[in-house]
Amino acid sequence: MTIPVAMTMREPSEDEPAAVAERYARREARGGVGDLYSPLRPEVWQARQERQREMLALLARHALLPLHQLRVLEIGCGSGSNLLELASLGFDAARLVGNELLPERAAIARRQLPAATALHEGDASKLPFEAGSFDVVYQSTVFSSLLDDAFQQRLADAMWRWTRPGGGVLWYDFTWDNPGNPDVRGVPLKRVRALFPRGRIDAARVTLAPPLSRRVVRVHPGAYRLLNALPFLRTHLLCWIGKPR
Repeated sequence: MTIPVAMTMREPSEDEPAAVAERYARREARGGVGDLYSPLRPEVWQARQERQREMLALLARHALLPLHQLRVLEIGCGSGSNLLELASLGFDAARLVGNELLPERAAIARRQLPAATALHEGDASKLPFEAGSFDVVYQSTVFSSLLDDAFQQRLADAMWRWTRPGGGVLWYDFTWDNPGNPDVRGVPLKRVRALFPRGRIDAARVTLAPPLSRRVVRVHPGAYRLLNALPFLRTHLLCWIGKPR
């Protein structure tokens, strides 16, 4: 005799933020990432320039101008480098808001960011913002660090709620699993669509695969641009996820 079992939707794990912190601590204990993301490395500054160009093109295409009038929230801002980058591109520091889970990174961000830029520490899904508070909600390689599907969805729902109609979520993340790092996983376009089912997605593939780019620039920095012309060698998605008015 078969006994029917009630099916229930799995709740987001309240432990996922703690698990993320533990995974980052484990990585630091192994020596961290060293200078892999130093802007002095040719593959890093070329990837950054490409992302900036594509990001500004997305914002212009979707009439998100002028930049200094946009209110922007970055989820998982780390040490603040992306927010500093936005300020250098013409965004108003007083209209930029950052969030960071890890206290040690938040402390660095607070030292580096202008005093006018607000910073909120802790679980991003619990931030106390009203619906429609931001023109742009930005995440850069945050969702690839979240291994709990239900928590991913909870955070995506919060980001969508904070985005005003006519604004959007700005998304940058990698799409392929990293066999050398079990603490992350790729987020393909299909998953982005599932996370934001009502979003109007404008997506581009960017960023030459980092393991490849680190090798080829040793031959010549120009090799990055040459190989990055092949779309199948790009590992990241840059998306504008528009919220209908």
